[in-house]
Amino acid sequence: MKSYAHEHHLTTITVDTARRSVVLKGKINDFEKAFGVDLHEVTADETQFRVRTGEIHIPENLKNVITGIFGFDERRAARAMFQVYKQDTKIVSHAASVSYTGNQLAKIYGFPTGVTGKGQCIGIIELGGGYKTADITNYFKSLGLKKPTVKAVLVDGGKNAPTTANSADGEVLLDIEVAGAVAPEAKIVVYFAPNTDQGFLDAITTAVHDTTNKPSVISISWGSAELNWTQQALTNFNEAFKAAALLGVTICAAAGDNGSSDGVTDGKVHVDFPSSSPYILACGGTRLLTDANGKITSETVWHAASDSATGGGVSDFFPLPDYQTNANVPASLSTKFKGRGVPDVAGAADPSTGYKVLVDGQQFVIGGTSAVAPLMAGLIALINQQK
Repeated sequence: MKSYAHEHHLTTITVDTARRSVVLKGKINDFEKAFGVDLHEVTADETQFRVRTGEIHIPENLKNVITGIFGFDERRAARAMFQVYKQDTKIVSHAASVSYTGNQLAKIYGFPTGVTGKGQCIGIIELGGGYKTADITNYFKSLGLKKPTVKAVLVDGGKNAPTTANSADGEVLLDIEVAGAVAPEAKIVVYFAPNTDQGFLDAITTAVHDTTNKPSVISISWGSAELNWTQQALTNFNEAFKAAALLGVTICAAAGDNGSSDGVTDGKVHVDFPSSSPYILACGGTRLLTDANGKITSETVWHAASDSATGGGVSDFFPLPDYQTNANVPASLSTKFKGRGVPDVAGAADPSTGYKVLVDGQQFVIGGTSAVAPLMAGLIALINQQK
């Protein structure tokens, strides 16, 4: 690989065996010649970014070595799976009729007691937004809980860049506050990366192979329908998740908030990725109601509307894994493919029975399966502490 790069005037910056990654640097026209692609700038939604057209060409002697080439295309890869509670179509910054905190749900669901996540690290992947330390301090003070240690790791130029409460900050604070309320003594490390397939993948592999912070569980609240991903992305992300499983690192991912369509408008059913990977703990959503004593009185599938419902279904890309052999997963309605069933677990996600959070100094109630991923990550941290 190094010699091929050198032949095309490209410089090898890093070689990371654990992450199975080689980073090259060079001029655009040299990359175009080396891999037979056309790279150009486009503008959409007042944002300029680079895209690739044409297939990527790999030399014959490297076809069994290179499994994917990332960085040519800078289009947005994923969306955050959170929904702010709305009333009369207006976003409101006060509690819904029923709302919970992470520690309340831990008690309601019967999570292990007598453990706090001490000695564990929870990794959180973020592709935008940021957090302010003051929000974290004030939130956990209001709950009467110890404030968790929170650290930001910046990947590929990603930034902890909080702006306003209506931005991706809502996702970032939701993830931190839910996971921290369940496991307040676990260290939380937030991996910020650009919202591209390269940034997303690099954030995941950085977290999985982080020998400094050593997360034992990772929460992902970003994703997109399988249909929107390239085959090389699906394959390489899945290999990263497989590596995590082999290392004993659990990855929890939101299953989506747009029902069986996953936001695709072709009239077919779709599941969200990365939750559809067989190496992921896919987290779906419910509508949860309890009595005054915190006892569950009703818990049903979250399906308020076509654009406010838990994701789920059958993968059109990943075959049925062995552990679902006896789960009676039906074939995909769209393709009849016998694929991996999603989700694996579910928890409170309906925004009308959502999570109390503090974002940029404002109190909100937020739902979505993106709340379930950090909830389950907190649970895994508690379980891991008991090992």
